[in-house]
Amino acid sequence: MKTQRYPLLRKALADSWRSTLGWGIGLLAIMSLYLPLYPSIGGSPQMRELLASLPQEMIKALNYDQIASGPGYTQATFFGLTGFLLMSIAAISWGAAAIGGDEEAGLLELTLAHGVTRTQVVLERAAALVIRMLLLAFLVLVVILALNGPAQLGIDPSKVVAGVLMFVLLTLLGGTGALVAGALSGRRLFGIIAGTAVAVVGYVFNALGNQSQDLQWLHNFSPYYWAYGGSPLVEGVPWAAVAGLGGLSLVFIVVSVLALRHRDIGAS
Repeated sequence: MKTQRYPLLRKALADSWRSTLGWGIGLLAIMSLYLPLYPSIGGSPQMRELLASLPQEMIKALNYDQIASGPGYTQATFFGLTGFLLMSIAAISWGAAAIGGDEEAGLLELTLAHGVTRTQVVLERAAALVIRMLLLAFLVLVVILALNGPAQLGIDPSKVVAGVLMFVLLTLLGGTGALVAGALSGRRLFGIIAGTAVAVVGYVFNALGNQSQDLQWLHNFSPYYWAYGGSPLVEGVPWAAVAGLGGLSLVFIVVSVLALRHRDIGAS
C-alpha cells in the first residue's frame, strides 16, 4: 500500500476547510461593506472637512491621514484595521491550535504514535497555516481588483498585489508567533496570548511612533510599520519589509521545531 505524502498537511487542510471558508466569507463581507463606500465617504468633501477639524495626532494614530485617496482609504479601513483584525484572529487561532491546542487535547501524543516525527508535525502544520493564509489573501486580491473600478479606488493593480503581500506577511507573523508559543508551552492559551501580543504591540508601536519625532524609534519594533510604513498601495513592495516579516516568521517556525523536539510532550 502506497504511503500518502504529507498526511498531516492534508489532514489539517481537510479538517479546517469550514473555518477557512468562514473567515473568507467574513473578509468578503467587510470588503463589500467598506470599499464601495469610498466615493461617498472617503473621497467626499465632507470627509476632508472632518479630517481638517480633527486633531492631527488622532488622525495619524488611526492612519487616516491619507483616507481621502482611494489607496489611503483602502489601507486605513481594510488593510490597516478591519481586515487586519479579522485576518490576525484567523492566523492566531490556527497557529495556537496547531501544536499547543493539540497537546492540550491529548491528540499530539496520539499523532506521534503513528510514526511521524516531531519535526514533520511542526513543518506540515506550519505549511497548512501558510496555505490557508494564502488562500484568504488570494480572495482579498481578487475582490479588491474587482471592486477597484466600481468603487473608484484608483489603485494600480500591481500595487494591489503589493498591498496584499504585506497584508498576508504581517498577519502570518501573528500566526507563527502563536505557533511557537504553543510549541514552547504546550498550551493553546499561551499561543493566543503571544500571537495577540505580536499583532497588538505592532499596531500600538506604530500608532505611538506616528505621534511625534521623539517616538519614531518605536517604528523599528513595529511589524505593522514594517508592512505599511512604506505605503505599498502607492509605492509598491517594500522588499526589506518582506525579508523582515518573512524571515521572522521562518525563525518562529524553526524555533517551534527545536522546541518540540526537545520538550517532553504532555509534561508542561
